[in-house]
Amino acid sequence: MERTFRQPLVMVDTALFTIRDEHLCLILARRQEPPFEGVLALPGGFVHIEEDADTAMAARRVIRHKIGFDAPYLEQLFTFSGAARDPRGWSVSIAYYALIPSSLLDQSQVAEALPAAALPPLPFDHPQIVAHAVERLRSKATYSSLPAFLLPGTFTMNELHRIYEQTIGTRLDKASFRHKILEQGIIEPLSDQFRVGAHRPAQLYRLASKALTPFERKI
Repeated sequence: MERTFRQPLVMVDTALFTIRDEHLCLILARRQEPPFEGVLALPGGFVHIEEDADTAMAARRVIRHKIGFDAPYLEQLFTFSGAARDPRGWSVSIAYYALIPSSLLDQSQVAEALPAAALPPLPFDHPQIVAHAVERLRSKATYSSLPAFLLPGTFTMNELHRIYEQTIGTRLDKASFRHKILEQGIIEPLSDQFRVGAHRPAQLYRLASKALTPFERKI
């Protein structure tokens, strides 16, 4: 006798990080439908089997649809599941986290960037997703080029130094940081390109690779 089984809901949720006013922030959007209609939440949605080749594609589609732009860096975080996480039924959510340069937020009419340390109450199990994402981001930032994906295509050494401090959540000695970054070879100077301001012109750099680069030792 053939047995039938109820199918769980399958979805993706995304923790989108950016830097605003020198604080690590999460990009949230208000839910447009029940449950929790009108409440700020992590952007998420169901997997569309007709158009999503995999959950990474589903996550990128959700970000484009709900926030309005593509994520320069996206990584799978963790799988959350259970009967109690969603009032609509037993569900599985494959969570991702992404890094978004703050300049991209101007393209969105719905995104709200709030400090990760002072978020409002979030629906579903989004607080647990956020906790996992913050822990992963801060840890991985100490031994890879990850924080640089929060910057635009070109940046100064001071801007890179600040973004690492804000991502990791601790002060970093400038001289030591510069030495370690140059030693890792993750950035390259742009010939004869400088940021001109109130002080002496600052050399502009870019990432040497668009792929995440691990370090031989921690920052």
